[in-house]
Amino acid sequence: MGKDGLVIVYTGNGKGKTTAALGMALRAVGYNHKICMIQFIKGSWPYGEIESIKRLQPEFELEIVGKGFVGIIDDKTAREDHKKIAQEAIEISKEKIQSGNYNIVILDEINYAINLGLVDLNDVLILIKSKPEKLNLVLTGNYAKDEIIDVADLVTEMKEIKHPFKSGIKAKKGIDF
Repeated sequence: MGKDGLVIVYTGNGKGKTTAALGMALRAVGYNHKICMIQFIKGSWPYGEIESIKRLQPEFELEIVGKGFVGIIDDKTAREDHKKIAQEAIEISKEKIQSGNYNIVILDEINYAINLGLVDLNDVLILIKSKPEKLNLVLTGNYAKDEIIDVADLVTEMKEIKHPFKSGIKAKKGIDF
């Protein structure tokens, strides 16, 4: 007998981790499944997914908790504030995971938040272990820890082979954001 709910990890240095989770969500909405995505990092910049997700409501709920990319590109938020916000995201995640209202909960960029020290690895392992049996839990972000990989049912690593940015091509609306 198979497991009802899976733990799925999208990690690696290549593009497409959040996009893979969104693709799964798009598929699930087609079956009237309920999805909640909690964003740990990407909060402050506008990007196309936000507008697309609005079109998938009420099946798809988005919780933007992060305050933008940490420590890079015009980040003016104090590290302690990023940490406090990440803790709020953990609390929201606990509530959503335990609510019984969703088929899929996506913890977007949580692996990166762990790697940056904004979120405690043990707190995330507790979240994973406490998930209801039927819930599919998706964790995205680079630098997935071995402990996360060990408890996951499916792990996909996105590997960068070539990136247009390295050739001087800027990020494109609808492709990169």
